[in-house]
Amino acid sequence: MDVGYGKTILFGEHFVVYGLPAIAAALSDHTTAVVEDGNSGLEFIDNRPETPGYKTTKKDEIQRQLNALIEYFKIDLGKTPIKIILGGNLVCASGIGASAALAASIARAMSRKFKLDMDDDQINDAAYFSEQAGSGTPSGIDNTCAVFGGFITFEKNLQGGKNKIEKLSVKKPVEIVLANSGITQETKIVVGDVKSLKEKNPQEFEKIFAEYRMIFNDAVSEIKNENWKKVGQLMNKNHLLLQKITVSCKELDEMQKIALDAGALGAKLTGTGRGGLLVALTPGTELQEKVGKAMEKAGFEVSMTKIGV
Repeated sequence: MDVGYGKTILFGEHFVVYGLPAIAAALSDHTTAVVEDGNSGLEFIDNRPETPGYKTTKKDEIQRQLNALIEYFKIDLGKTPIKIILGGNLVCASGIGASAALAASIARAMSRKFKLDMDDDQINDAAYFSEQAGSGTPSGIDNTCAVFGGFITFEKNLQGGKNKIEKLSVKKPVEIVLANSGITQETKIVVGDVKSLKEKNPQEFEKIFAEYRMIFNDAVSEIKNENWKKVGQLMNKNHLLLQKITVSCKELDEMQKIALDAGALGAKLTGTGRGGLLVALTPGTELQEKVGKAMEKAGFEVSMTKIGV
């Protein structure tokens, strides 16, 4: 079985669309894919665990992704019917890179099935092609994390050339809590809303972007030093900026307060926003358990995992 990692964005979601750098980390949770000979056309079996309603809400997006992968690998389904089976322990939810993990795992499985011997860069290109079909204008950060793993900085090349990716060296993965708001949003719509807001308030956005750049620069240094206390403080600052661009919501803000009150070093929305997930930084299993239990007690679905895998 071939794997695509889930991801969490620690810094820079939405800002990355405008060419600002972001920091993301692969999760230990992942999606698996198997590609087999099929009976006719495309058979698709999706055994991934999900937030209730995720697969229904994302049905069209998933179909666009599958169609794009068939096109990318130049498969004539009339002559070569295939069956794609998805599994793994990555729970599908907004903000966790589920669509990119789908794309990366299937691209790897296609390469294996058709003996293409593709390297990670080529797998990443295929996954990005699929992501574009699914959500319109993806940054490229999700598929890069899904394919390469670890901690990365990512800067989108707005001129259409190669994106700038740098791996951040961290000695060991660190514990986090991902809490699910239970709300699913379509990325394309939220990204479009932010774009409209930016066009109406260009000067305000320039200030926000400048503030974010300072947060990013500090975060790179502190992650390399594994100074998780400072990283957590910077995550809180990033969440404030995301509130300003209207991609947080009352549920996420409430979740952040619960996590911080329970001792998380930092917490912020991750991914699309207006629902989806909150990431709380909780180094060590003891703190992770404490924060996870507080979130569960408040009625939120929780995943206790690690980043930097």
